[in-house]
Amino acid sequence: MGVDLGTAGPGLTSTSTEEERDKVMELVYWRDPKKSAVAFGMSLLVLLSLATFSVISVVSYMLLALLCVTITFRVYKSVIQAVQKSGEGHPFKALMEKDLTVQPEIFQKYVDVCLTYVNLAINQARQLLLVEDLVDSLKLAGFMWLLTYVGAVFNGITILILTDIIFFSTPLVYERNKTQIDQYIELIRTRVEVTLAKLQDKLPGAVKRTKAE
Repeated sequence: MGVDLGTAGPGLTSTSTEEERDKVMELVYWRDPKKSAVAFGMSLLVLLSLATFSVISVVSYMLLALLCVTITFRVYKSVIQAVQKSGEGHPFKALMEKDLTVQPEIFQKYVDVCLTYVNLAINQARQLLLVEDLVDSLKLAGFMWLLTYVGAVFNGITILILTDIIFFSTPLVYERNKTQIDQYIELIRTRVEVTLAKLQDKLPGAVKRTKAE
């Protein structure tokens, strides 16, 4: 039960949503290998760091590394300007003068979008947990049962690392093998639906009703 992102929030236009989606698609489909490699490498590095160190340590090291780069560059440019007697000024002047403040309307726009998804999640959880649709609730139960085994093998950070790898690799693999993958997905989906239909037919008549009255 998805949400039309073009109408998800009153302040979120379909054009801006499509532009953001296109940027994400360009990254995961490796349209620009350099940008995708940087995004994948940085995200994987952060997750691997979190798997080894605490969040406080990771944030501190990242900020320390950034400060080392900016301070070194600032001192280097100051020395060059002193030797050449140039008046270029602060090396980060363009970035310092750039307006980075979040506008109230932009903040409100994304708050509205987040609120839409929160409400959708709450409604979906109520429908699934209170068994409005028996088949959907059975699917959730099966998925949660599988997650108990996943949780026994992997911790949260490991799952995030695997998710990051899948996020940047699966779309490209799917694009190159779309026909074969679609066939397997359709075959699995058909078998699951047949199994659920057989299971539902064996239930008592009062329970087989899929929608709550």
